[in-house]
Amino acid sequence: MIRRAAALACLLAGLGAAAAAESAVPEPQGYRGEPYRARVPDTLAGATVLDAAGTADWQAQGAVLIDVLPATRRPAGLPEGTLWRAPRHDTLPGAIWLADTGYDRLAPEVERGFVAALERLSHGDRGAALVFFCKADCWMSWNAARRAVALGYGRVGWFPGGTDAWAAEGRALVPAVPAD
Repeated sequence: MIRRAAALACLLAGLGAAAAAESAVPEPQGYRGEPYRARVPDTLAGATVLDAAGTADWQAQGAVLIDVLPATRRPAGLPEGTLWRAPRHDTLPGAIWLADTGYDRLAPEVERGFVAALERLSHGDRGAALVFFCKADCWMSWNAARRAVALGYGRVGWFPGGTDAWAAEGRALVPAVPAD
């Protein structure tokens, strides 16, 4: 009886490990497109995956935090004179909001702006620490961090939990304003 129970426990443990391995999200070869709000990989080649505490540690050591959540735009076709206000976006204290830079494909002017912003934020130092995030289960931060790695930045952090994980730990969020 004890042997059967032990064998069953080993079998179930093996099945659980196999199921977990099967459900792991692999890193794509390129950038990930729609749907952006979906499970993300546990890894990002060339980057360090961070949790909220790790992100706070990197920031305390001088890393630049970069929020890549898209900005909500005024809906097309609103009648003239209709009042519209963009919804508030909260981010991590001290973070720079580089809105719209996490898509799989960037318009040339957005890509040039992203490259220029990283150059400015890193003071031209490809060894400067940069941490990318948006919300939990959002591929946009993965895409942006991967882009930074591809550009040759050597200390790239990726915080896949983003503002959701930060707030879940009781950490403060602050209103964001898109960077110029």
